[in-house]
Amino acid sequence: MDTQATNLSEISVLIHGSHGNPFSFLGLQQGTSGKTQGLVLRVFRPGASSVNVIEAGKKATHEMNLIEGDGFFELFLPRRKKFFPYQLEVTYTDGVSEIIEDPYRFSSLISDFDLQLWGEGNHTRAYNFMGAHIREVDGVKGVHFVVAAPSASRVSVVGPFNNWDGRVYPMRKLFDQGIWEIFIPGLDTGTVYKYEIKSSGSPTPFLKADPYGFSYEKRPQTASIVQEIETFEWDDEKWIEKRSQAFDQPMAIYEAHLGSWRRHLKDNSFYSYRELADTLISYVKELGYTHIELLPISEHPYDPSWGYQVTGYFAPTSRFGSPEDFAFFVNECHKNDIGVILDWVPAHFTKDAHGLRQFDGTALYEHEDPRQGEHKDWGTKIFNFGRDEVKNFLISNAVFWIDKYHIDGLRVDAVASMLYLDYSREAGEWIPNKHGGRENLEAIDFLKRFNEVVHADFSGVVTLAEESTSWPLVSRPTYIGGLGFDYKWNMGWMNDTLKYFETDPLFRKYHHNQLTFSFIYAFTENFVLPFSHDEVVHMKKSMLDKMPGDVWQKFANLRALYAYMYGHPGKKLLFMGGEFGQWSEWTEAKELNWSLTDMEKHSGLLSMTRDLNNLYKSQPALYEVDFDWAGFEWIDFSDVDNSILAFIRHSKDKKEFVVCVYNFTPVFHREYVFGVPKAGTYETIFNSDSEHYGGSNKGLLSVESEPGEWHGHPHHINIEIPPLGGIMMKLKK
Repeated sequence: MDTQATNLSEISVLIHGSHGNPFSFLGLQQGTSGKTQGLVLRVFRPGASSVNVIEAGKKATHEMNLIEGDGFFELFLPRRKKFFPYQLEVTYTDGVSEIIEDPYRFSSLISDFDLQLWGEGNHTRAYNFMGAHIREVDGVKGVHFVVAAPSASRVSVVGPFNNWDGRVYPMRKLFDQGIWEIFIPGLDTGTVYKYEIKSSGSPTPFLKADPYGFSYEKRPQTASIVQEIETFEWDDEKWIEKRSQAFDQPMAIYEAHLGSWRRHLKDNSFYSYRELADTLISYVKELGYTHIELLPISEHPYDPSWGYQVTGYFAPTSRFGSPEDFAFFVNECHKNDIGVILDWVPAHFTKDAHGLRQFDGTALYEHEDPRQGEHKDWGTKIFNFGRDEVKNFLISNAVFWIDKYHIDGLRVDAVASMLYLDYSREAGEWIPNKHGGRENLEAIDFLKRFNEVVHADFSGVVTLAEESTSWPLVSRPTYIGGLGFDYKWNMGWMNDTLKYFETDPLFRKYHHNQLTFSFIYAFTENFVLPFSHDEVVHMKKSMLDKMPGDVWQKFANLRALYAYMYGHPGKKLLFMGGEFGQWSEWTEAKELNWSLTDMEKHSGLLSMTRDLNNLYKSQPALYEVDFDWAGFEWIDFSDVDNSILAFIRHSKDKKEFVVCVYNFTPVFHREYVFGVPKAGTYETIFNSDSEHYGGSNKGLLSVESEPGEWHGHPHHINIEIPPLGGIMMKLKK
């Protein structure tokens, strides 16, 4: 049988880029020519005029025969049975020659264990074999590419190294798992690449970036880049050990958008990760914050999305530098005792053509039906949480940031949109679950699994849910029916509190319940009190500009608000700019207005923010028992007419307590009596009306208690209450 004659049709399919199983045809194969058995070597190198085969350990070379079309060569080796290592000497029509390794002489490099876990949807570290990894096989160095595209008829790796020609490096398909792979010798770190995918549903091949790519070109370019991420030398062991301490530690979070915290004044360009390590970290540390929460830094194509429409889930955005630069930033945070929380976006992804949408020509990552698979509000696609590919992808991604970049927490964006099938949809625009309900059962299972994996694998790492509904047990363990988060953002507290403070003090007595209502549910979850980026955009005004009254009253109101926030049970979060009273709304297009910090009132607010954080960290009563009634006790919430609140915060052992008093009107009270639990001298440890912060300096430095029951306590104190102010007092030891 003539091998050359019988394979003309298969050669034609290969040359036209439609061969779905190239490893069964290219490279060394068993074959016959006439009645003679032997080995057949086939090579396709477009643009080549000749190809010689160099057998390892032998001086002789074999000249291959040009068989058909542009660059298809074949060599029959009679009576040879054993496969052997070889190289190819390729000469091109322009006279250039090179010696290369043939990708089609290498077997599959994926372990059976990886394939088993992948097929089960239980691979929590799929990034260790998916994507592009530098490998050395039989002494040959190159890059191993692996991608999931079960519905594709052909997948190829393309880039400048093969003139973006999808016919050159078609991949091997592992049909049971829908995975494609190829080891391409000679490629190294910095190689730019994409996958060219051909689908039965699309006559034209299309290009996709690598879903598991560790690095990407800087926008507007969209290709993936081969990147080693194990080269950075971490020295944050002390921090990693420290973060596994008890749950009842202070947490004051500074939320930041890296692209607009600061910019270079000369050209409005971004600070790099390393520049931010020099500036942002020292700023946050000096202000006394315990954590930085970063708006999404995964690779994304569109700046105004703020990072919430992701294309590169496994890559720190190239806007600010390399993956190693980002690792340096995190490491420096840890060396300065600052934790790093990432805003993580598993709810939806962008529709950009090079991203996950219709990845293999079908809805691989999303739902096909737009009633399940599209967020009309955001113009994004919703993950199909029931697919094994999605579960492997997202769980691995969560683990990846903690494992490879030592991230200390993940704030999960838009959890409510994941939990409800009818989220932001009218009747008829959504599909009920199998029980006829509105709950997204697959998403619920995914969130539980995500939390179980993170907490089982990483001691001290926290997860936080941005969940805006009354879904029960968000921050309770999965074994009692909870979702398994450590914390839930208290969106109800945020909305009610801001509505109250936006109200003119003259009318606040009619809205007193907006402050007291939060205590009805304050201990049903482990809450974080957030004043985040969402509160200072889209015509909502900045934190300072929300406040009513003249300039003095605006600052006084904002100082009182922050004082109230730090007295209220719950961890704390403030978005950048709020700490010094940015006047304008936040925009991602330019840096904060740092010139304001040179002005007295703004610098006073900044000083108060610093003092509040340091006070908070120094007083166990303000943080140890945040999630239980044992840490809180009302003194009086009934003085509606004067808009005054007073309560006590207790430490874990009850030995220490802090008395918190708030006046939310501009009226100064020279004498006001409150009950206290113990006799002694009460010292003011914080006063938002201090002259150091720009206030009127009303309020006593200390006061002696008097016997006599008041507000249910055996003793009482008679104090001054400053206008639009909050004070904290502590019994002198």
